[in-house]
Amino acid sequence: MSQFFNTTSPIYWQIVQRLCRQIIRGELGAGDKLPSVRELALQMGVNPNTAQRVYTELERLGIAETRRGLGTFITENQTRLRLLREETMSEQISNFIAGMKEMGFSAAEIVEGVSTALKK
Repeated sequence: MSQFFNTTSPIYWQIVQRLCRQIIRGELGAGDKLPSVRELALQMGVNPNTAQRVYTELERLGIAETRRGLGTFITENQTRLRLLREETMSEQISNFIAGMKEMGFSAAEIVEGVSTALKK
């Protein structure tokens, strides 16, 4: 199934982010086997080289590990997975705050708006 990608960042990075969101949501857990490079390429509608780059990046980030002859798996390092969750939350909050400040909202207005939204 072909996926939709935006033009603002590389496709491999968009796939990395999608997989990280799946991990954060609990759809993929520690020790789970990821599809083969070819399977991922088919699922995402990308070139196998792009899929390989996704796995290389996930390994570089310490989120996945390749086991020779077995495939690629989500790390079982709970500390790393917890850190992924914290980093993602921090990044999302920072982006949100930067966007709100860019539009001219004060810190107090942002806090009030978030507080109101969380009560709904």
